[in-house]
Amino acid sequence: MSASRTFYGKFPEWEVRLRADSDQPINIVGAGLAGALLGVTLMRHGCGAIRLWDRRPDPRRTRMERGRSINLALAARGATTLQPYGQRDDEIIFSVSRGELNRVLIEEAARHQDVTIRFNQTCLAADPTQNVLRFRNEVSGAQYSVELTPTIATDGAGSAVRGSLAATNFLSVREDWLDHDYKELTIPPVDGQPALDPNALHIWPRGGFMLIALPNTDHSFTATLFLARNGPRSFAALPDSQAVLEFFLEEFPDTVPLIPNLTAEFQSHPAGQLGTVHAAPWRVGGQLLLLGDAAHAIVPFHGQGMNAAFEDCAVMDSMLDGCDDWQSLFAEFERVRRPNTEAIARMALENYTEMRDTVLDPGFVRRKSLSLELERRFPNRFIPRYAMVMFHPQIPYAEALRRGEVQSQILLDLDRADGHTDFVQAEKLVSERLPVLARA
Repeated sequence: MSASRTFYGKFPEWEVRLRADSDQPINIVGAGLAGALLGVTLMRHGCGAIRLWDRRPDPRRTRMERGRSINLALAARGATTLQPYGQRDDEIIFSVSRGELNRVLIEEAARHQDVTIRFNQTCLAADPTQNVLRFRNEVSGAQYSVELTPTIATDGAGSAVRGSLAATNFLSVREDWLDHDYKELTIPPVDGQPALDPNALHIWPRGGFMLIALPNTDHSFTATLFLARNGPRSFAALPDSQAVLEFFLEEFPDTVPLIPNLTAEFQSHPAGQLGTVHAAPWRVGGQLLLLGDAAHAIVPFHGQGMNAAFEDCAVMDSMLDGCDDWQSLFAEFERVRRPNTEAIARMALENYTEMRDTVLDPGFVRRKSLSLELERRFPNRFIPRYAMVMFHPQIPYAEALRRGEVQSQILLDLDRADGHTDFVQAEKLVSERLPVLARA
């Protein structure tokens, strides 16, 4: 292997050039969305042999999991209202099957002779002191080790790599779990047609909790209940089918006829947890890097978890030609990405409050309408925060958060209960507080 060995602290540090003239492959632990895309990215930069490891069976040969999407519309309790998040024809959001997208990315990665994908291989730990990754073959049960350097861990929010590094004090991890869980239900087609408008995400906000419904390509919807884990209105307060039915009849009566297997699915489907992962650092020298959810998992309420992981890959792609070694690349990647991933983590949490509660507030509705009007009048300065995040990839998450806070104060300064806005004052505030910002 073309490498030199030096020592930092308690473990050997391998300095490996990105285009090493050796047979040492690059390990990517986790062949999900980020891992598969990253494999293609590294291959296109001629980084040598790439090995993708994944604990799951090959998704090209097994049943695909349903996907998740993000909000397109909001529906208030009682009356149904459409609240678009953008005002241009191209400001739309697609409901995409996670499993189908993963399959497409894996097929693309597998087309290239420099990429090897090994399924049914569970990563048990990363050990920088011994420079090894430890695996278990889920078919044979055999455990084995491979050389660690270099490795990029894309093994998701429950990352085994991250956990093993935290256990051996190579990094610190804080997992902030919400006190709310979620459970998925199914709204099937009616006579072969969607039971709800398929061009929107439907939300039933109830203040402290909510139900949403996401469209699928088979004309069904995946309904997801987000509810407190404990308390008077919680999963713990729904111990049996009768309690579940009574809860839905009281809180979501219009959905009961749409979910024919409501109580059976509710009882059989597990509740999932929701949380934010904070890891520091994301790297161990030039040996290993956490990327995507393994480094910075977030709650799903801004629809940016997958996009943030893809943006990680795009940033990595932009850096590959400018770095000569993995240590420099990993350090620069973390420096550039960390402020943005911290920003989207915060915005995702704030969006949960908005989706389940704030949309019911008349003041919120007024200010939302005003924000769209300000965007129409001052398109190079005022862009609603949601639009900056969703429709303007040239605006970093951290900048969207910063400008969004300024814009929120402008809206508060201009908001009047009667809906009449002083646009002379509006022009003054926008010009003074918001520099010109290039649009996509």
